[in-house]
Amino acid sequence: MENKTLFHPPYLTLNFGQICSEKYIYSSIVMFGYLLIIALNAAVISSIALHKSLHEPLYIFIAVLCINGLYGSSSFFPGLFYNLLQETQTISYVACMVQIFCIHTYGSIEMTILTAMAYDRYVSICNPLRYNTIMTSSTIFKLIAGALLCPNFLVGVLVMLTVRLPLCQTEILKIYCDNWSVVRLSCADTTINNIYGLFIAYWIMGVAFVSIFYSYIKIFRVCVKSSKEVRDKALQTCTPHLITFVNFILDISFEILLFRFVPSKLPYELRVIMSLQFLVIPPILNPVIYGLKMKEIKSRIIRMFKRNIEK
Repeated sequence: MENKTLFHPPYLTLNFGQICSEKYIYSSIVMFGYLLIIALNAAVISSIALHKSLHEPLYIFIAVLCINGLYGSSSFFPGLFYNLLQETQTISYVACMVQIFCIHTYGSIEMTILTAMAYDRYVSICNPLRYNTIMTSSTIFKLIAGALLCPNFLVGVLVMLTVRLPLCQTEILKIYCDNWSVVRLSCADTTINNIYGLFIAYWIMGVAFVSIFYSYIKIFRVCVKSSKEVRDKALQTCTPHLITFVNFILDISFEILLFRFVPSKLPYELRVIMSLQFLVIPPILNPVIYGLKMKEIKSRIIRMFKRNIEK
């Protein structure tokens, strides 16, 4: 195809493949999954927002994590449901760029919020007497602002680098838009895009991994020397965070590594499943883990539902 500078096709084709042969079944599953994500995350967010006893740093971070899960899901599920019911599965170029921004900021914010949560646990367990003086409202605001603004800036630059590329093809490998899937369609040199894309991914994941690993090394050392009560507290509050972090970093690693380097060698069904993991599993798993593991949240959710039933 002829190379046209800054040529952006009005629509891009999504690779739904054989999914469309059972579109009503899959659309029902998608709708159920999205409603489940909304219900689970809304239950945790509302229980934290409505009860002053939960207005503590740990629970505020959990609420932000659940809000981010809703944000990421909403950038993906409605479009997927709509496309499943159409004869042709396409997305406009502008909508594709918006989806790229939303999905990449969702993933980046997940990592930065988990890093802030690890710092909170580190201060709580390693410096319990100074916790209230360190984790002030100002500190919490700065941590959350940094966790939100940094990914938005980095991903904003990523999208601008992609927008400048002319495209020679219109078929995306996935059932949604992500940055690399669009960059690979370009007929121009994409070296800068590839380098910057990998820089963002590994910088955010690297900083998060090192920070969280350091925090837990310090926590482990304190627990070894402390009483059973301190160890039980650490286990109760740190286990959900560790499960959430390990699950997300595994999901996002599959997404980054396999789809960037060996997409054509993977079976179609496996490609679809692996591309959806980081968009589906964390928004469902996070509220379930924190709702079940954190006694304060679980008791508040149960009381909330009991009151609604009694009404």
